[in-house]
Amino acid sequence: MKGFRAAYGASPLHLLALLGCLALSGSAVLRVLDGPAPVRIAVWFLGAVVAHDVVLYPLYALADRSLSGALRRRRAAPGSVNWVRIPALLSGLLLLVFWPVVTQHSEPAFRTASGLDQDVYLARFLLIVAALFGGSALLFAVSRRR
Repeated sequence: MKGFRAAYGASPLHLLALLGCLALSGSAVLRVLDGPAPVRIAVWFLGAVVAHDVVLYPLYALADRSLSGALRRRRAAPGSVNWVRIPALLSGLLLLVFWPVVTQHSEPAFRTASGLDQDVYLARFLLIVAALFGGSALLFAVSRRR
């Protein structure tokens, strides 16, 4: 066992889990390639990578730098920027996942599939964002109070 750990760098259980993950990923890739639109999926994936690396990353890196600089000038407690980063990250992730229904871009398909309209999703998204930032501010105030 020591020889295996020295050669591989981790336990055999780690290797087994890694092989299982690779098998699951391979199965997903085969299903995608077997489907009707592998070229469309590849184009979408490449577009998402380019949009993230070229457009979004510089924007949120700039926003993070600006926020960190502003908090540093105000002599805020170290790590206090994380109380803004976490709800902003979760809000961005929610917007990314629910973009079509929040912006009502999938109204016809959504109405056909569910019989409902999408008028409530923007308000609910904004309430969730407000709750995330409000909860973060409340937790920050409690932690500063201690």
